[in-house]
Amino acid sequence: MSKHRHSKGKHQFFGSVKVGESGQIVIPKRARDVFKIKSGDQLLIFGDINKGLGIIKASELSHFASEFFSSIQKNDKEEQNEE
Repeated sequence: MSKHRHSKGKHQFFGSVKVGESGQIVIPKRARDVFKIKSGDQLLIFGDINKGLGIIKASELSHFASEFFSSIQKNDKEEQNEE
C-alpha cells in the first residue's frame, strides 16, 4: 500500500491498494478505524460506470441507500437538463 498524505474532513484519501489474484483488496487500517469496520463485518459494493466503486457497511445501508438514490436521480435530472 502506498503512503500518502491524508486530508481531514468529510472527504479523505486513505491510500492505494493492489488487487490480489483472487480479486481481494486490503482496506487500509486508518479507513477501517474511521468507519469502524471490524473483522466479520459485511460490506456492500456499489458501482457507477462513470464514478467508480463505493463500499459501505451493510448495517449503514438504509441511510446510505436513500442518499445514494437521491443523488442518482439528481444527477440524471441535471444530465437531462443539459441535453
